[in-house]
Amino acid sequence: MTADRSVEGAATLDTKLSGLLGGPTAKAMERAWGLVTVGDLLGHYPRRYQPRGELTALDRLPRDENVTIVAEVLEVRERTMRSRRGSILEAKISDGRGVLTLTFFNQAWRARELKPGVRGMFAGKVSDYRGALQLAHPDYELFEDETRTDTGPDAAALRWATAPIPIYPATATLSSWKLQRAVALVLDALGPVDDPLPESVRRARGLLAHREALELVHRPERDADWKAAQRTLRFTEAFVLQSVLLERRAAARAHEAVRRTPAPGGLLERFEASLPFELTDDQLEVGVQIHADLAEPVPMNRLVQGEVGSGKTVVALRAMLAVAESGGQAALLAPTEVLAAQHLRSIVDMLGPELAAEVMPTLITGQLPAADRRRAALRVAAGQARIVVGTHALLGDTTSFADLGLVVVDEQHRFGVEQREALRLKGRHPHVLVLTATPIPRTVAMTVFGDLDVSTIRQLPAGRAGITTHVVPLAERPHWRPRVWERLAEELEQGRQAFVVSPAIEPKVAEDGLEPADPEGDAAPAASVASVLAELRAHPRLAEVRIAPLHGRMSADEKDATMRAFAAGELDVLVATTVIEVGVDVPNASTMVVVDADRFGVSQLHQLRGRVGRGSVPGLCLLVTRVEAETVARERLDAVAGTLDGFELARVDLELRQEGDVLGAIQSGRRTSLKLLRVTRHGDVIADAREAAAEVLRDDPDLAAHPALAAAVRRRLDDDSSEYLSRG
Repeated sequence: MTADRSVEGAATLDTKLSGLLGGPTAKAMERAWGLVTVGDLLGHYPRRYQPRGELTALDRLPRDENVTIVAEVLEVRERTMRSRRGSILEAKISDGRGVLTLTFFNQAWRARELKPGVRGMFAGKVSDYRGALQLAHPDYELFEDETRTDTGPDAAALRWATAPIPIYPATATLSSWKLQRAVALVLDALGPVDDPLPESVRRARGLLAHREALELVHRPERDADWKAAQRTLRFTEAFVLQSVLLERRAAARAHEAVRRTPAPGGLLERFEASLPFELTDDQLEVGVQIHADLAEPVPMNRLVQGEVGSGKTVVALRAMLAVAESGGQAALLAPTEVLAAQHLRSIVDMLGPELAAEVMPTLITGQLPAADRRRAALRVAAGQARIVVGTHALLGDTTSFADLGLVVVDEQHRFGVEQREALRLKGRHPHVLVLTATPIPRTVAMTVFGDLDVSTIRQLPAGRAGITTHVVPLAERPHWRPRVWERLAEELEQGRQAFVVSPAIEPKVAEDGLEPADPEGDAAPAASVASVLAELRAHPRLAEVRIAPLHGRMSADEKDATMRAFAAGELDVLVATTVIEVGVDVPNASTMVVVDADRFGVSQLHQLRGRVGRGSVPGLCLLVTRVEAETVARERLDAVAGTLDGFELARVDLELRQEGDVLGAIQSGRRTSLKLLRVTRHGDVIADAREAAAEVLRDDPDLAAHPALAAAVRRRLDDDSSEYLSRG
């Protein structure tokens, strides 16, 4: 059933643009933004609104970027080219604060249009010609001066003169006003549109009808129009998204799962009795939630977010043992070979020899020798290995399970949708436990993980000595760099160990997953493992120190051997990339030096810092940077140095960074599909929409009585980014 009550010949939201705008224009829109239907184009909202009587500032135009500006023509002149035949027409335009030159080759006829005093919108790529800014062969749309008539301005002309101008996200070939014309054509052809919002929900909040909101967001006559339209469309966006998430949650719970309950005196009870430490209150509480889920006949879908070093692995292992006790298998999917191997060692150590022999923890990674991998795969297929740890190799056709009852995904943002789903499909509706050490603000959790139950571990285990963090600002104090290595040497001389992290493996070779340099940062090449290694080995106080590299280009065996040697105290310093970001646990490591720290995100720095201070030895973290003070990059570093609270850092990060970047990191690098909704500012809208959607779905779980909402949900699920949401 469609969401549109189409009238004879009228377009609907599902009508293809090619039938209304023509093939070339439709193809250009699809290439640029993936716009295929009328609904797609009408969801391409204006970026901002320009008052028609106000000119856009020209004094801060970005060079080498496509811009859309509003300005007035000052003068026009034509001159003959010296080197070849033809002429150049130059028109100077201004907004009263800056001047820009428009340049046209062999187009003298444009002087009849571009007369002094005429105003309009101009679009093109800003370039610098002999120290002056110019647009070469720009596209433009001149404002018709409808207000000047013999009898004075009429009502229509006044409306035109005061109406805000919508400025759209545009490209070099699709200017803002071309989009404006296309939207106007589509709106004129569009028939009645059923409202995705139930009438009771809309009226209770004083929102516009959906068709009216679409009209006013694109063709406002005054500022109040587009503001009211945005308010309606923002809530609608949140309401549809929350409906998707709640539907997915209900669909997951509609499947039947095997109850997994531990028995008295069984594996779980024996394991807990052998633990040499007390579980924290948070670990116990989250454990209660997980075991309650596992005892249900529906699949668990739970996200556990915990501070760095808060003991998520122990919590996950207790869940694995509960599943193993019922004859099932648990698979832990880790993002890297180093982390998978670390998890296996930690699990074996925690279990002890007797329990380990019973559940037979088994490692499967892509770089295992073929014979070892075949043996491991046989143990898994036969059900002997009841705990399986691995990387992407777990997803391959050669790995099958006898009875996969629990999927644990560690650092889930490192995996794509299809990878997580491929592992889940190897069992019969297995329970799913997702772990992340990247704290997630509540609004993000509601927006991205709304189909999962969320548990939080804030407490750290007792006995941690804590970490002190300092920013080392080389821009202001370049002489402090030698002191960094002196301070490192002092820690090593006390019998401790250290990590030194660089953003690149070799000059110009970044580690996978590294964030790009901050545009406000230093343009110099990023520090590399190779260069830092050479610098340390040449330092007089570090001449006798045992130093080794660790990075993603090394083989699995090389990485594993290096980590084992470091954990055993056979190495003093690891010079590494972000491969040690999560999971590496060496209690004797006291110092973390991050070189070019501005090249890492806040959450990455928090993760890296969490590798030290894990035992009784106090941790020291030095964030070395060349960026200037009072930049966003320095604000981020100062925030990390200012608190050890990962949840507070997540909030600060969300405020300082572009929201799409934050959501993109959580969504495996996908571009955020949010349009008017901003999780940083609209948490109240998201919470209100979720409550309203839950009430609608409670009374009408199949949305049979809400066909327009059902259609909007389907459209949302067709979007690549929301495909992530449907799979958890």
